[in-house]
Amino acid sequence: MKAAVLKEVVMPTGHVKFFDSTKGFGFVQSDEGAEAFLHVSNLPDGITDVKPGTRIEYSIVDSKRGAQVMTCRILEVPESLERKQRAASRMKNEDLVILVEGLISALDKIRPGIEAGRLPEGANADKLARLLRTLADQLHS
Repeated sequence: MKAAVLKEVVMPTGHVKFFDSTKGFGFVQSDEGAEAFLHVSNLPDGITDVKPGTRIEYSIVDSKRGAQVMTCRILEVPESLERKQRAASRMKNEDLVILVEGLISALDKIRPGIEAGRLPEGANADKLARLLRTLADQLHS
């Protein structure tokens, strides 16, 4: 009796070229350059949107309108441009320490006034608000 010969099936890989979540479709481009239609119903369970540049592995079928993705598996989601920009604008740790120390000092100075029911006004309030926003932005990124 002969042993069954298993043939390895190689799924094409590529990236999402375009996807419109409101219309529910887009296109993928294989690593070789061929394009295929991608419908939202052929995305993995629970996924209704994919970003351009997302790397996928997929199977295709030829339909009346051309190549169409039947199943796909997400391999890699591209890092967002916003996240890259935030990381690039992040302060060095030494600078962040200086900012925190300056804020502690500024808050210590306004504490007696706040305890007496007076909030900072004018330029002092603006400066403190700017410092707090800067720290919040640094902690958020």
